[in-house]
Amino acid sequence: MSDNDIALKPKTKVKLKLDKPKLYKVILVNDDYTPRELVIMILKAVFRMSEETGYRVMMTAHKLGSCVVVVCVRDIAETKAKEGIDLAKGMGFPLMFTTEPEE
Repeated sequence: MSDNDIALKPKTKVKLKLDKPKLYKVILVNDDYTPRELVIMILKAVFRMSEETGYRVMMTAHKLGSCVVVVCVRDIAETKAKEGIDLAKGMGFPLMFTTEPEE
């Protein structure tokens, strides 16, 4: 081979395999101060629930102490939880939503 010869090597194709994003639960935590109607209104406004579904979620949290509202990717879960907390806080109530990874 001379100095001007080029040795060609076959290129290997690399396929990237993307993992599915980890899911997070948004959890409604019961308190003794926030009115039931306000909780249902926030569930309807933030989580786009119907009146009946909001009532069932609110009652489950009331009876058991907490209830999973929705399971979604982390960014959306944290945003929805913050929106719900801020909406309740703006009306003077301590309603709490938390997020945690789904197993």
